[in-house]
Amino acid sequence: MANNSIVNMFKVKELRERVFFTFIVLAVFRLGSVLTIPGINPQALTSYFDSLTRGNAFVDYMDFFAGGAFSNFSVFMLGVMPYISTQIIMQLALIIFPSLKRIAQEDGGQKKVQAWTRIGTVFVCLIQSLAVTVYASSIPGAIVLENQIAFKMLAMLTVTTGTMVTIWLGEQITARGIGNGISMLIFAGIVARLPSAVWELGRMVSNGEINIVFVLVVVIMFVAIIALVVYEQQGQRKIPVHYAKRVVGRKIYGGQSTYIPFKINPSGVIPVIFASSFLQFPLQIATGLGPNVRWLNRLATFLSPSGLWYNIFLVLLIVFFAYFYTQVTLNPTEIAKNIRENGGSIPGIRTDKTEEFLQRVLNRLVLPGSLYLAVIAVLPTIIQTLFGFPQSISMLMGGTSLLILVGVDLDTMSQVEALLKMHHHDGLVKKGKIRSRNL
Repeated sequence: MANNSIVNMFKVKELRERVFFTFIVLAVFRLGSVLTIPGINPQALTSYFDSLTRGNAFVDYMDFFAGGAFSNFSVFMLGVMPYISTQIIMQLALIIFPSLKRIAQEDGGQKKVQAWTRIGTVFVCLIQSLAVTVYASSIPGAIVLENQIAFKMLAMLTVTTGTMVTIWLGEQITARGIGNGISMLIFAGIVARLPSAVWELGRMVSNGEINIVFVLVVVIMFVAIIALVVYEQQGQRKIPVHYAKRVVGRKIYGGQSTYIPFKINPSGVIPVIFASSFLQFPLQIATGLGPNVRWLNRLATFLSPSGLWYNIFLVLLIVFFAYFYTQVTLNPTEIAKNIRENGGSIPGIRTDKTEEFLQRVLNRLVLPGSLYLAVIAVLPTIIQTLFGFPQSISMLMGGTSLLILVGVDLDTMSQVEALLKMHHHDGLVKKGKIRSRNL
């Protein structure tokens, strides 16, 4: 088997079918991103957004995750963010309420949690879609239906259905594609915005609105940060574990040494996605309902994506979700319990201190890793402030988009390599039969 995974994944039939299925689903997702919801005038939307000289910070922020679907007022305009927001709420509820955690640990408990998450997603979509209809009514000539109540009901139903279909598409990629379905949809939305951002950047340079030297500095910074993100995502701390020998009958088991790999950033890009989604929900409600409610209008201004307080909250939430997600996925208590039950121990650490040692190592890894993610996440605001880049361009040149692009790409390639190895082993077992010379 050759070393090039990209070439090999098109040679293996099963993997090739998975890749083509993923491309088809992503094409359907992109098609739904340009289908305007009923009752909206697309020409009025285009004229309104083109008339904004500096753009709209809120719309650019929403388009960043939805791949331009929000400014089109399409059926997929909310993307998968309501589902992620509901997942965050459900995970917090499992920690706060022990009874829910016991239900989740029972047989079939995870299916119940998934069902509750989907039901909660419907309610979150209804609230956000209501805010969208109020925001659309503030755009001159955007609504073509005279009956406002009928338009709101139709828009809420369409947007909610579109979000649930988007979640279903992501689950299909996970089950029948190359995996990481929800992350792949966010990845596709960001990639779809890159050509227009590059075109707009070239236009601004040709018109003299941005100095070409600043562009070169940002591009060099962009490449350097990609290298640093890859280095940070691949880095890990190896915890040695030694298993004692055990005599079972006439056989001797154990007596081997291995290690537990703790990544420098165990949670990957999940804290960034969670933090952005967590801030997106109140921001959309405040912006959509702001023109009619004074205090919501002040809240929308306070939580402006290019403002100081938004970035402060973003940093704090990234650090919080880094610790939170690491504790959920890498529970030191369960790891220490598994080590003790299998007769293992960490050299130099007492058996009853294993959990404390693992927790201390994780804390030392998660803090710098989360701060590293936070610094990169606020990079677009720094670029926008120092070099005068529009938000639609600065958000795609670094920050959250860069972390998601690199993180999802690395995870996807790991999935592809795992599928290739599994196929290679299956070939050795199933096809590697020894045939007799006489045959």
